[in-house]
Amino acid sequence: MADPEVQISGGNPPVEADVEMEGGEDGPDVTEIGSRGSAAGGAAAEEDDKPAPRLTFVDYLKSPMIELLIGSGDSQTLLMAHKALLIKSPFFTEQFSSSGNTRIELVDDDVDAISCFLEYLYTGEYFPHKLSGGALESDPSLPKIDDNGAQLLKHAKVYTLAEKLGMPLLKSLSHSKIHLITSTAIAEIAYARYVYSHTTRSDLTIRKPVASFWGQRSHVLRHETEGSFRDMCLEYPEFAFDVLSFVLDAEEKRAQRRGDDEVGKSARKRARGQ
Repeated sequence: MADPEVQISGGNPPVEADVEMEGGEDGPDVTEIGSRGSAAGGAAAEEDDKPAPRLTFVDYLKSPMIELLIGSGDSQTLLMAHKALLIKSPFFTEQFSSSGNTRIELVDDDVDAISCFLEYLYTGEYFPHKLSGGALESDPSLPKIDDNGAQLLKHAKVYTLAEKLGMPLLKSLSHSKIHLITSTAIAEIAYARYVYSHTTRSDLTIRKPVASFWGQRSHVLRHETEGSFRDMCLEYPEFAFDVLSFVLDAEEKRAQRRGDDEVGKSARKRARGQ
């Protein structure tokens, strides 16, 4: 994403799992050394300590094939994937535990986003790949500048799908790709509309950069959107509030740097009615 094509970097930090130790005064599960059954207990402990056998890629390919029916009506698409890979997603794990079906219907999901998800499961990435220099792999079929939002929306849809499927690393990857795309004001409005219609208010990871982008440039870019910026503000009041909050916070910080004495006080003065 700069001026108006500006690039903004972002991503989510890795999440560390908490480990809890069980036990207590009422009855810790411990076999004392020298007591009866200690040998059997030690053998059982050794069995428990053995690492699980490593799954090879061949093991994944040997697992049952699952049908994924995506969309509805004439636009329905049938894709196939191996079960052992799909269960990396908590969403699919739950689907399989509640029923033994080998077909899962994803009526409301986007087929392109699902295909990116499957590509990620099998390869650890999805096209276009991130390059070592911090750019995206070029796609000759697409313009260098996203002028309608299609490139931004591709990764935004992967982001929301990853949220649904419980895939945090894919979510972080797609979010980082969003900020490597050069786009126009019209494309940014289309992207902002998708973000505010498909994410929750608490999802600051994706919403905050959108508000920041428009908060810094709305005084210029709104003239390039042919009224779409105004329509966006009226359609999604949360977007308008977030942009306004960014502008006011930025002005407050500038005032603090100037050392203004009236920061935080009302600057509005009017005569009281008689």
